[in-house]
Amino acid sequence: MSTQGPFDHRIAVFGTDDAFLATALPFLTEGLAAPEEPPPVAIAAPDKLDLLRDTLGGDAQRITCIPHTDWYTGSAANAVAQAAGHLAAHSGPGGRVHLLMEPVWNGRAGRSVRETTEWIRYEALANLLFAPMATTVLCAYDTRTAGTAVVEAARRAHPDTGVYVDPVVLTAELDSVPLPPPPPDAARLAEPTVDAVQAWAVGRGLPAADAELFATAVTETAAHLGPLTRPALLWGDPPACVAELCAARRVDDPLAGFVPPPVTDPEPGQGLWYARQVCAYVDVRDDDRGATVRLQYA
Repeated sequence: MSTQGPFDHRIAVFGTDDAFLATALPFLTEGLAAPEEPPPVAIAAPDKLDLLRDTLGGDAQRITCIPHTDWYTGSAANAVAQAAGHLAAHSGPGGRVHLLMEPVWNGRAGRSVRETTEWIRYEALANLLFAPMATTVLCAYDTRTAGTAVVEAARRAHPDTGVYVDPVVLTAELDSVPLPPPPPDAARLAEPTVDAVQAWAVGRGLPAADAELFATAVTETAAHLGPLTRPALLWGDPPACVAELCAARRVDDPLAGFVPPPVTDPEPGQGLWYARQVCAYVDVRDDDRGATVRLQYA
């Protein structure tokens, strides 16, 4: 896959408020001067938005400010949907807009190595997902919250660094970590229907509404994969209910489940998209026997 296209994906690393302003202000000014673009958007921590407003004065009204806790409200796949929806509704021709984006690194995105891996995957795949768009993004990494390891990993997902790695290679590297084996007492379902999975999840203590979402994610994913090569496995304590599906069909495409569909209701072939929107984690592992897909609700 090629990342060639108009998408301009940059990274800014800073450790002080002054360094943040020294990077953010020229970027936003560039966006204000860009032809055929709507006002630039700053998605950042509330204290940083206050810094921008105080520094810009009256010019701050020309910039759309969004607290990052209002933008990054779920998984990395949810962030893809949020960005795609915003570009469709608010960008200029060809997706033209300047976006200053700071993930919530002291919240969900940075709370564990597992979570950080998903956000680095998001950063890498953005180069493919938004390659056709004439969008300019500056990803803001505050070392006071992101930490050194996160920053170094993120540099590998941004083309304006000297350590950039092709997104397909980087995601394959992330997926090279073996999944832990299922527990020996995992439940087995030869036919993972919505009713069967939901009944299991409710029996484990997951609220009915959540159990229905989880069950739909499992069955939609199973439909996407085709015939399963073994019974579905279910385990975990709510809300972290887990399902594992194995099929002879490989997934292969690293973008599977990340490309927003043209409609919101699940349709054939959209199972992984639905699952990524509903579940906290969707792990895909391909080998010579096919694909193993593991879904974790929360």
